[in-house]
Amino acid sequence: MTTAFRRIPGPPRGIDPEGLERRLYVLPAGVVGGEAAAAAVIAGQGWPIADGLLAFTAVGLLSREAAGASLAVLPFTEAISWAEDEGLVTARHVSGLIHRIGGARKPWGGLELDRPRVMGIVNVTPDSFSDGGEAYEPEAAIVRGVAMAEAGAAVIDVGGESTRPGSETVSDEEEQRRVVPVVRALAERNITVSIDTRHARVMAAALEAGARMVNDVTALADPEALALVARTGAAVCLMHMQGEPKTMQAAPSYACAPLDVYDMLADRVAACVAAGIPRQNICVDPGIGFGKTMRHNAEVLGALALYHGLGCPLLLGVSRKSFVAQMSRGEPARERLPGTLAAELSGLDAGAHLLRVHDVAETLQAMRVWQAIRCGGDAA
Repeated sequence: MTTAFRRIPGPPRGIDPEGLERRLYVLPAGVVGGEAAAAAVIAGQGWPIADGLLAFTAVGLLSREAAGASLAVLPFTEAISWAEDEGLVTARHVSGLIHRIGGARKPWGGLELDRPRVMGIVNVTPDSFSDGGEAYEPEAAIVRGVAMAEAGAAVIDVGGESTRPGSETVSDEEEQRRVVPVVRALAERNITVSIDTRHARVMAAALEAGARMVNDVTALADPEALALVARTGAAVCLMHMQGEPKTMQAAPSYACAPLDVYDMLADRVAACVAAGIPRQNICVDPGIGFGKTMRHNAEVLGALALYHGLGCPLLLGVSRKSFVAQMSRGEPARERLPGTLAAELSGLDAGAHLLRVHDVAETLQAMRVWQAIRCGGDAA
């Protein structure tokens, strides 16, 4: 388990039932796949993760404290009994979280989520941290997107503004000039396209050009974005970020990174639903590398299954990010594929639905092997 939490030998006792949404959380643990998952669920000893390939047989009960959070891990049935002993309010809260964790995820933007999927990255920028300039011209970006789709990417994520640490803002007009021709050309080839932007005007132009999803690092913070996404019926991925791209790595701070990220995403999901965006259209991304130190990233990745409690598909974006080098030997971006795959396979073990990647073929090969071993199936 991640070191974000203070381990305690037994479940918390006497929790005030008021405000449990911000004080008591459920972290799936003891995750199994394949026949073991089916057997655990049938025997009442476990519960599915998003009605998918995995199930959890133990429950991490996370409770907020003044100096962070505590963690008690119990077998599934014991956790249910504990919640019932604590009273009706606690039992309903824990039951609600478990049912959201286990609920089937409907297709997101028309994309079936019955198995893990890959989202290929196409940066139409001169300054992205890993591949800036490689696909800056529309023709090169279109070729890259088509190649990724042919390699097996289920979605192509097209972005026209770098959001790496220290990056500068791009005008809406320039961003549209970069991405719209690429989105249109890919959509005309029946390729599923996501637009990676934080600006409502760019979202609107890309959706009109054929994009099906909006991938926003600010979780629809633009004042016009909520209404736009609700009106168009587009799918949306809400990402967590502390601060702005230019300054987000200056001094990120959390009381408890996994739980603080969860609460922010919960607030944004609620805002979307209140604005008329169906929950089934919403995906969440904990935002690895966005306003987080290496330790924060490790803590969030270690508790990744926690975010299934939001009841939405889960996207993980770790491809070539600097935390890989920080945890290893300082490798440059192009030499971080092995570390990236390690983090992504950990994410699959936590039930991630989508991996956002630069290296599509390599990721799919790793996914197929993971699924054959973990779940006895083919991830192709």
